[in-house]
Amino acid sequence: MMPKGPLGSFEIPSEMRNVAEQSVVQARQAFDGFMSAAQKAVAKLEEQTTAVQAGAKGAGEKLMGYAERNITASFDFAQRLARAKDLQEMMKLQQEFVNSQMQALREQAKDLGQTATKPEGGRGKSAT
Repeated sequence: MMPKGPLGSFEIPSEMRNVAEQSVVQARQAFDGFMSAAQKAVAKLEEQTTAVQAGAKGAGEKLMGYAERNITASFDFAQRLARAKDLQEMMKLQQEFVNSQMQALREQAKDLGQTATKPEGGRGKSAT
């Protein structure tokens, strides 16, 4: 048998125990709600990150395609220029090349601009 000290016979009232239990239950519920919200936020962030990465990959692929086409056009121009018979033909080829490259650049810039402003990195083509 334990000796009774000044607090030896002290008993916590049942009302106080009930309040403490309710506080623990409410704290657990609040924590569970917080964890649920945090998990949803992380999932949403992962979705957005995936969309941004997909958009960046798509834009990179477009840029590589544009570069390849522009380089091919430059080589084609160089080949035609090498076959030119006189200065007048060279000037005509130069003018045609510049015009076609300016048109290609406008189209590429427009396409990239539309891709950048579409949700999820340009997925889902608009009917234009």
